Parts: sequence; structure tokens; C-alpha cells
Amino acid sequence: MAVDKQVVDAEQLIVQHLDLWTSAQTAKSTAGRGSNNKIELTGIKKLRELILELAVRGKLVPQDPNDEPASELLKKIIDRREALVKRGDLKKNKQLLPVDESDRSFNIPLNWCWSRLGEIYDVRDGTHDTPKYVDSGYPLVTSKNLVCDQIDFENVNFISGEDHSKISERSSVAKGDVLMAMIGTIGNPVVVKTDRQFSIKNVALFKCISGIKLSGEFLLTFLKFATVHLKEQSAGGVQAFVSLNMLRNFPIALPPLEEQFRIADKVEELMALCDQLEQQSYQSIDAHNQLVDTLLQTLVDSANAGELASNWQRLSEHFDTLFTTEYSIDALKQTILQLAVMGKLVKQDPTDEPASELLKRIAKEKEALVKAGKIKKQKPLPPITDAEKPFELPNGWEWCRLDELSLGSEAGWSPQCENYPRESGKWGVLKVSAVTWGAYNETENKALPIHLEPKVEFEVKPFDFLISRANTAELVARAVVVPADAQSKLMLSDKIIRFRFTEHIAVNYVNLVNNSLLSRHYYAQVAGGTSSSMKNVSRIQIQHLLIPLPPQSEQLRILAKVNDVQVICQELLKKLEQFQNKQVEIASALAEQGMI
Repeated sequence: MAVDKQVVDAEQLIVQHLDLWTSAQTAKSTAGRGSNNKIELTGIKKLRELILELAVRGKLVPQDPNDEPASELLKKIIDRREALVKRGDLKKNKQLLPVDESDRSFNIPLNWCWSRLGEIYDVRDGTHDTPKYVDSGYPLVTSKNLVCDQIDFENVNFISGEDHSKISERSSVAKGDVLMAMIGTIGNPVVVKTDRQFSIKNVALFKCISGIKLSGEFLLTFLKFATVHLKEQSAGGVQAFVSLNMLRNFPIALPPLEEQFRIADKVEELMALCDQLEQQSYQSIDAHNQLVDTLLQTLVDSANAGELASNWQRLSEHFDTLFTTEYSIDALKQTILQLAVMGKLVKQDPTDEPASELLKRIAKEKEALVKAGKIKKQKPLPPITDAEKPFELPNGWEWCRLDELSLGSEAGWSPQCENYPRESGKWGVLKVSAVTWGAYNETENKALPIHLEPKVEFEVKPFDFLISRANTAELVARAVVVPADAQSKLMLSDKIIRFRFTEHIAVNYVNLVNNSLLSRHYYAQVAGGTSSSMKNVSRIQIQHLLIPLPPQSEQLRILAKVNDVQVICQELLKKLEQFQNKQVEIASALAEQGMI
């Protein structure tokens, strides 16, 4: 067998740069100290794409001059098709276009040839209608049931034998056929590996012309490669979709029959390698995350300032190897918040007025405001038990509940709004997303219809503390402080609760506590809801949140120190993003090199 140097170079390109393929990754989220599903291994993704492209271009395995040329294979398929058409077993496809130069998008080996999917395969689809479902019967496979190269029979609806027979008259599925989603999430091709009878709906079916046994796994490889281009050409609407005519006319470079099977075997081998590399990468990421968590926990567990300084010194010696991922930097930020609320971030000043005196002054101020009729008298709060206190506070600090510090709270109003943001100067209602991501985002609003009068009592004001009462488990009870330069004429929705605080309290310190792990653990315990996709907390539960309260002056020192650390973390994230982008660029360049 002749060995193609390009094929050798392509395989070396994959093997010699495994470290780069596995190291190139893209962080997906900063919403919390999450898991691996927040990391996209971009290098391995590029490697998979490279393998598919090398395969369909004829650069993955060497050509064998003893193979029957693809042109002869194609002639047999066409002759067989014409015979079936004459017998009436197959309809003639009058919409099939001849292959022209614009279809030949890359050079192919000499014993390959260009064709169209509809010339090689009998391409059909299932029913477009929704049959009546029954408790048991024949499975009806739709796009959502094509998952990870397999058909998911666990989550299917069933149809009667009569409906199955009607659908099968149009598109009978058999073992060895290939299916592909035509609507919604286009792609996800699957080789049918079961003798089980089932019907399909809005799914493309590729059948070999009777008597010609092509490699289903090669077609699977080609359809995975072609998915990106099919999505680009798909029609829009409520859901993207590709038509049968588009699929039938899609150009394909056809290899000799024997080479199809060699390509399929090599793709399977290399994809298994990708799976192995991916697993190893995630295990390495997990180990790194656990190491970071363990070392950062030593800071939180430090018994005194001297031990904290010693633990920090040990950690800082390995700073450049520990804080190299988005997870680790986010973990550092969360640890800083936890140290802050525990009174371990800045030194205490014995000359500061104790927090106990601060609480007394706030109570007197609230009593005066109640007597003056400016605020409502608040309901008594439950006493704080020793069992509730998660850690010891420094001298001068006090445990209290959030409502002890507030002058009042209220939920907003959620009228039926327009599905677009308000125009400048007009009234709008804030969406929950305005207070979800750590900073007040006033552009996240819906316009108030012109026929409704605004409720000015719900207008958002500077320095309001806004907190969401309904969201996902990770985001429920996230809060922001409205900045001083916030725009007017924006109202609270009923899913946002506003707290106002006395001037003796730094509202940004309350927000810092609310974003700390201390508070996130509390909300995880008290939040209601039937699923993690929608949790809720009540205003009373928020009012009962424990606040470790430092003296007023120390609140400001803590905020200044946290701000300094946050700036450093943002610089780390920026450098990390630049480094990751460079890795992705190199991986992309290597992939392009493999195509030359």
C-alpha cells in the first residue's frame, strides 16, 4: 500500500501536539465555584473537528491503489438506482443537481470522486405530523432522541401499530441506516444498531441503495463534519430546519468502498483517544480544583492572625501555579469574601466604636422614625441561638439579622409589560437579570405599556439594596446595590425585593455578606421550589439572614481591602483570558495546517 506523506504529516500533527490540544480550554462561566461543565476543552474540540475534516478530505488514512475507484462504485450505485426506478421501487429524484466547480470545495485523492448525498443514498424523512400518542406500542423517535451517537429509547412517546405502518410506508427504518436531526438542534447523526421497530418524526433517514453496502460509520463521520455547513444553510423561523432537498443536494467527496471502512476505523480509534484525553484533562482539572480548595480552606480555618499570615505565605509561594484557571481565581475571590465576613481580612482597631453600640443607635433611629410615621414598626425577629452562629467573631463585632439593620423592605410590581426595553426617559420595570450578575444592570428592563400609570412608590433609588427572590438554585437571592448615578423611572418587579438601610450601615458591606459563602449556604438551606431551575426565597427568610456586623469604621476598611483584591483578581482573569485565547489561536492554526 502506498503511503501518502500528507497522511503521515496529519497523524504526526495530532500526536506530536497532544499537550497543546489538551491544554487549550475556554472558561464558560464565572457564576460560581462550579464544576467541569463550566469548562470547554477548546483544544480537544478543535482536535475532533480536525479529525473529521481530515477524514472527509482523504488525509486521514493512506490510499490503496488496489481499491476499486470511487467512480466505479458511484456508477454501480447509479445503475442500481435506475433499475429500482424502472421497477417502481424508487421514485426518480428530479430535483437532484449535477456537481459543478462550486461544489468541489477542496482537492480530493485521485481515486475519490464528487457526488451528492441524494445520488448515493435514498434520503427520506419521517412524518411531519404528530400522531396520537398511546401508553405502549411503537416508539416515535424525534430529534431530541438522537443523543451522543445513540438513539435514546428511554424518553420516547409511543404510537399505535396503525400509525407506525403509515409512517413506515414512507420511511421504514432498518439496522445499518443513518438518522440525523433535521429540525431544532440540527445534526447529531446516529447509525441504527438495533432490530427494534420504530418510526421517525422530523428526522432524516439515509438508506443505502439496495444491494450496495456502504459504510454507515463513514456517512456518520461525514454528517458530523457537514453539520456546521448545514446549520449555516438552514432556514429560520421558530426552529431552524434543513429540507430534504438541501440534504439530497449536499455535495460529498466519495472514497472507494474499502477506504470508507478504513477511515471509519481510524476515526473511531482517534475519537477514543480524544475521549481518553478529555477524561484525563477533567481529572487533572478536578485535582487542581481540590488542591486550590484545600489550600484556601486553610486560610479560612486559621485560628489567629499569625496562623493566617503563615498559611498565606505558604500559598503565595505557589501563586503562579495555583491560580491559573477561572475556577481557582473565583475560589480566591470567594475566600476573600469569607475572610472579610469572619473579621480576618483587616486588623481590628480597639478605638472603633463596638458594633453593639452601633446596633443600639440604629434601634433608636428606627424608633424615632416609627413615632414620626415615616416607617412601619417591624415585627420582632427571632433571637440568634448559639447553634446558628457558624464561627466566632472578633472583639467588637456582633451577630445580628439583616432586618435589624434595615429601615424597611418591599417587593415590587409586575404588570404585563412590553417585550422590549423602555425608551430613554420613559417608565420601565426591572427584570430579575438586572440584579443577578453582581452589578446593577438597568438596561435589563421591560417597557411599561403607555396605557398603564407607573407606581412611583416602586421607583428604584440610588443606594437601594435589591435582591432577587426567585431564580435558579445558584442565582436565587443574588443582590446588587444601586449606584449613585442610576437612571430614574425604573420600577421594581414583584420578583425583586428592596431593602433600605440607615446611614450608619455601609450598604455595600451588607451586599458583600449576602454574596459570601456564609449567605449562599443559608439560602441553599431555606430556598423553596420543586427543581433547581427555579428556586425562591421569601422576604422573611431574607430578613432573617445572619449578618456578622463589624464596627462602622471597620466596614469601610473591609470594603476597601476587598476592592483591592477584586482588582487583582480581575487582572488575573484578563491575563488568563489572553493566555487561553492564544492557546486557542495556536490550536486553530495547527488545525488549519493539517488542511494544507
